Amino acid sequence: MKCHVYVAALALVAIAPLVAQAPQGWKIRIDRSTAAADPDAPGPVKLTTQGAGFHADNPVAAVYWNPANTATGAYTLKGTFKLLKLSGHTNYYGLVFGGSALEGAEQAYLYFVVAQDGTWLIKRRDGSATSMVSQKTPSDAVKKPDANGQCTNALEVRVGADKIDYVVNGTVVHTDQKTGPTAKTDGIYGIRINHLLLVDVDGFGVTK
Repeated sequence: MKCHVYVAALALVAIAPLVAQAPQGWKIRIDRSTAAADPDAPGPVKLTTQGAGFHADNPVAAVYWNPANTATGAYTLKGTFKLLKLSGHTNYYGLVFGGSALEGAEQAYLYFVVAQDGTWLIKRRDGSATSMVSQKTPSDAVKKPDANGQCTNALEVRVGADKIDYVVNGTVVHTDQKTGPTAKTDGIYGIRINHLLLVDVDGFGVTK
């Protein structure tokens, strides 16, 4: 069964149910490229189960989530991401948290992501706008692809009473106070993967 996404002329994103073999209850929000110099690839966005984890095929950037997956108070969100092949340029993938209204125009969430060039960044989305929480930053903690174009990075967001630690492969790469753009950490958690990426995700979930 094919799933078709229809996008209005001025829309930047679209909502679509997942294709066959997708985890029950999971949803996709597509985030289409608007840059002529950085176009999306053809083909459908797919998230499929693979063992205890997921396999994401992203010709187009997307957020994946299950509305039943929410976290409040103090928690740790984890996910291990294996990049399966190099992208033609830097594209990010990682964790979404503090999300709300992900299917509508008032979508909001934070995301902590890494890329093949050994950098990480933290951003916030509100509606169609994004803002930088922490700029693109290189770190030795972020593993770069090997000779086969693959690498594995374990990401964590450790939400405490008044601060948030961002962790890559066991190393805290950044800490934020829970104020301003990072004040709201309660809400839906999920996965964000940019376009032109093929990624496996394991160990995804929240612990208290």
